[in-house]
Amino acid sequence: MGNYKKYLPLWIGLALAAGVFIGSKLNFNDNTEKIFATNSKKDKLNRLIDYIDYEYVDNVNTDSIVDVTVNGILENLDPHSVYIPKSEYQHNADDMRGAFTGIGVSFYIYKDTIAVIRSIEGGPAEKAGIKGGDRILYADGKKLFGELVNRDSISNYLKGEINSKVSLDVYRPSQKKVLELKVRRKQVPLVSVDASYKLDEDLGYIKINRFSETTFKEFETALDKLKDQGIKKLVLDLRNNPGGYISTAERVVDEFLEDDKLVLITKNKSGDINKTYATRRGDFEHGKLYVLINENSASASEIVAGALQDNDKGTIIGRRSFGKGLVQREMSLGDGSAVRLTIARYYTPTGRSIQRPYGNGNETYYSDYEKRYRNGELIHADSIKVADSLKYKTPKGKVVYGGGGIIPDVFVPKDTSVENETLQYVSRSGFMSYFIFEYLEKNRDMFKGIKFDDFRKNFIVDEKLSKEFIEYAKFNEAQIDLSNYTEDLKRTLKANIAQQLFGPNEYEIILNENDPMLLKVLELEASNHLEKN
Repeated sequence: MGNYKKYLPLWIGLALAAGVFIGSKLNFNDNTEKIFATNSKKDKLNRLIDYIDYEYVDNVNTDSIVDVTVNGILENLDPHSVYIPKSEYQHNADDMRGAFTGIGVSFYIYKDTIAVIRSIEGGPAEKAGIKGGDRILYADGKKLFGELVNRDSISNYLKGEINSKVSLDVYRPSQKKVLELKVRRKQVPLVSVDASYKLDEDLGYIKINRFSETTFKEFETALDKLKDQGIKKLVLDLRNNPGGYISTAERVVDEFLEDDKLVLITKNKSGDINKTYATRRGDFEHGKLYVLINENSASASEIVAGALQDNDKGTIIGRRSFGKGLVQREMSLGDGSAVRLTIARYYTPTGRSIQRPYGNGNETYYSDYEKRYRNGELIHADSIKVADSLKYKTPKGKVVYGGGGIIPDVFVPKDTSVENETLQYVSRSGFMSYFIFEYLEKNRDMFKGIKFDDFRKNFIVDEKLSKEFIEYAKFNEAQIDLSNYTEDLKRTLKANIAQQLFGPNEYEIILNENDPMLLKVLELEASNHLEKN
């Protein structure tokens, strides 16, 4: 257990870094253009590949050599200039478009069979009657179960052209029969607004997990619904949000800032400066605002937090954000692959760059979480090191800093205990989600027809289920001791059950019930109320 405790922060840091690295592939300007150039350097590379193709003694996959070469070149630029191979391009494109064409189910490969976790709300599968626990056996007569079937090929059979039909044979364990269903493929949303609900009578909550093409529309719909319910204040949760389209972030900021307020400054290689200003369309310019950030909030998330902080709008709560102040543009490489190349730096309205130094290589850059853990800044606000030379002032005189992330107005420490880090690690590892699926397989009748409000009030995760999970996790090589975190474990298990039964919104509602940053918001609200009275 000693070594486990010693290296757990490193594992957590690597997991966070992986999230931001994946996010860095998403953080780019959506203005694309193709650049072609012919010069001696390009000819040199082409000639080398030709020599290997035609003259080298052994047969070599030169495609893989090209991929390695491209990655090697980009690694010498900056951490956020990335190569997207053809095999990954469609997935990345779907993620940023915010939709894909398919039947709309989330599933596991469970005992060599597609087991439906849940049908996506409003999607074709839900309309066809496919439910959690169903097994999809055949698609247009093609067998989708057995040892030789992999997840990628399964996804290809379920996806397809929009409005095309697929005939599915679906086994329903509760009825012990096979259903023959025809499903018409449609555009299925990849939701970027995980949750939106009321925290109290006039305080709303919206959580955004990335900034895709559809994010602003999702956000606007959520905000309008909360306003109709009477909210006057809002918590915007950008924790663990790795970024996305700059234009989407700017539109979200515009909802909160008055006309002609500066939102963002970008500067390219030639020194050309572009400034973006708020427009008159903002729908929450007079509402009170809180923004939650942490060490894994990056790029477009930092644009939102920085623009609001520099315009003295709202209160930024949490911990110092990741520190990514570079802009990428996607460029096709002509063979189905692409490169996202850094083409500019961005600055917040006061003129500060929040990009962290990256001169010591990608490994050092992405291990910053461990550094923050070791120097204590995740626990103590005064451990955050800032340079006076990077000091700026907002219009109302508030001091803000550049040089590496957004420093919040109100600091909330992270629980870095081994037990809590373990719980976070296991929650992300997939053990818990898979465990809950197996639990529901045995107990679906118990939840049949239950509404979320009743589930939230009346369902209790007991000691038996907690202990079963701990044993299950140990069996999966996660040696954990959560004896001091029983209530947190129970809450996380309950949230995962809610997610598989009801969806991500309900997952967040339960998980947030004892969230330190939201408790801080409520504390500030109570303090403000006392001051007014």
